[in-house]
Amino acid sequence: MIGWLLIPAAYLLGSVSCAIIVCRLLGLPDPRGQGSGNPGATNVMRIGGKKAAGITLFGDMLKGFIPVYLANVLDISTSLQAVIGLAAFFGHLYPIFFGFKGGKGVATSIGVLLGWSWWLGLAFVATWLLMYKLKKISSLSALTASSLSPVFAWLIVGDKFVVGATLVMTVVLLFRHKGNIQRLLAGEEGKPVKSE
Repeated sequence: MIGWLLIPAAYLLGSVSCAIIVCRLLGLPDPRGQGSGNPGATNVMRIGGKKAAGITLFGDMLKGFIPVYLANVLDISTSLQAVIGLAAFFGHLYPIFFGFKGGKGVATSIGVLLGWSWWLGLAFVATWLLMYKLKKISSLSALTASSLSPVFAWLIVGDKFVVGATLVMTVVLLFRHKGNIQRLLAGEEGKPVKSE
């Protein structure tokens, strides 16, 4: 019963936009109207600096981590854990509290992966850091780490439900980053983003 209740709870927690809240608390402009227009840590970095971005990143990761980790501790089935993780992830993407217009989901997906397995989450982060060290492009780092995460899930966790949910997050993340992918292919990604 608790497992089923965690699904809507995870979605509602995911719907809390850390970027918007952090910007309001720090007296910064609404991230939806600045830079890329995306309410996520990368855009908060553009308009508010490292401190604001760090708080946003941590908050967005916690949204994915808390419900999945709780489900894990309560020994809820991996099939339900997969749904709970996806609920938190989609809550971030389509938040009920903010007109269903959310961020791209990278940080929240990291939190979900960490909730399933510390090693799985760390594999994502390590891949992101390595790619960023090589190319200095945040979106490329996220896309690379996300694309490899189903493989990591299969190798580290090995559960079909976790692998399946990770694959769903990867496909959605790639779709949400289609503009970034187009700019990468055009050699324009990484340049300053103008306000829309």
